[in-house]
Amino acid sequence: MSAPARVDASLTGVEAASTPVAVDRAITALAAVLTVLLTAVAFWLSYEHLQEVAARHGMADAVARSWAWPATVDLFIVIGELLILRASLAHRVDWWAIGLVTAGDGASIALNVAGVGQDAGALNYVVAAVPPVAALLAFGALMRQVHAYLARRASTGVEAPSTPVMVSVDRSSVMPSASVLPLLDPVPAAVAVPVAVEAVSTPVTPDSVPVDAVSTAVDLCAPVVYPNRVDQLVRALYGTDFTQPSTARMTQAMAEMGLGASESTARTARGRVKAREPHLADLPTALTG
Repeated sequence: MSAPARVDASLTGVEAASTPVAVDRAITALAAVLTVLLTAVAFWLSYEHLQEVAARHGMADAVARSWAWPATVDLFIVIGELLILRASLAHRVDWWAIGLVTAGDGASIALNVAGVGQDAGALNYVVAAVPPVAALLAFGALMRQVHAYLARRASTGVEAPSTPVMVSVDRSSVMPSASVLPLLDPVPAAVAVPVAVEAVSTPVTPDSVPVDAVSTAVDLCAPVVYPNRVDQLVRALYGTDFTQPSTARMTQAMAEMGLGASESTARTARGRVKAREPHLADLPTALTG
C-alpha cells in the first residue's frame, strides 16, 4: 500500500485557531450575559420603588393595584426595547419604538426621583435615579452588541495568508498502482476496407501570408503585486463574491488577521487597489459601507 499524502503544516502559512479571536468571543458572550443581568436587576429595583410610590399615594389599601401600577410605565420600556431589537435584526430604525423607550425611561426616572419626597437628602435622589438610568444604559450596551454581531454576520471574513501556501504531496499516493487498475477487454482490430485511390490528383498551392519580421510583445495579464498586507487582504476580498468590499467587511477581515480595525486604513487601501486596477471600480458596490 502506498504512503498517504503528507502536508507540511509549517509551510502552509495558515494558523488554525487564533487565540485573540477566541478570547474576544468569550469576552463578548460574558458582556452580553452581564448586560442582561444588569438590565433585569435595574428594572426590578425601579419597579419595586414605583410600587412603594403608588402605595404611599392613594393605593395603600389596594395591594394588587399598587403592584400593577408601575407596569403602566415600565411596560412601555419593555415594548419599545423589543420593537427596537426587531428593527435591528431587520437592519432598519424604528423611531416609534425609540420614542416609546424614551418616554417610558423618562417617566420612570422622573417618578422614581419624585417619589423620594421633599426635604430629602441629595443622596436619596441619586439612589432613586440609579436603577432606571442603569436599565437605560444597559439596554443601550446590549443594542450595541447586537449591532456589532449583525455587522460581523453581514461581512464575510477572508483570511489571506501573508506567505504562499506550499504543500508537499507524495505522488505515489496519487497515481494508482498497477494492481488496482481495472482489466480492460482488448479492442478488436479494425477491419481493413479497400479504398479506391484516384490515380491523378491536382496539387494545391496555399496562398502565402506575409509575416512581419518584428513582432510586438503583448503583456498577457501580468500579475499585480501588492507589498502592503492590508492591500493584499482588500484585493483578496474583491474575488469572494465579485463586489466591492464594504468598510465593515474590510475592518472585520483586518481584525481577524491582526492588522487592526481602522476604517480609514481600510478605505485608503481600497482606494490604492482601485487605483492600480481601475477595472475593479466597475464591480457592483456592496450593500453596506
